[in-house]
Amino acid sequence: MLRYTALRFGLIVASFGVIWGLVRVHILPAGLGDSNYLWVALLALIVSAPLSWVLLRGVREQAAQKVSDRVERTRLNLVANAQQEDAADDAARGEAARDSAARTA
Repeated sequence: MLRYTALRFGLIVASFGVIWGLVRVHILPAGLGDSNYLWVALLALIVSAPLSWVLLRGVREQAAQKVSDRVERTRLNLVANAQQEDAADDAARGEAARDSAARTA
């Protein structure tokens, strides 16, 4: 997950650099007034989104698989713990019922 995040951030920074260069050589408009860096940042975010969708597909799928595996492991652990707790509770109730039956007999 950290790898995907770092690659995504790097893609945004690279997009920012390329777009800033295109604005500096007047291929792209510089925005309105002093909004140059905001304009470049917004364009970088817009351009990097579809690029990351295509370029980082494999890394994103690996990260999603790791998260899915962790969730499944946690779910299985919770089920196993609940079963152990139920077994212990059933055993305790069985003992209490035997003790109660022994006292009344």
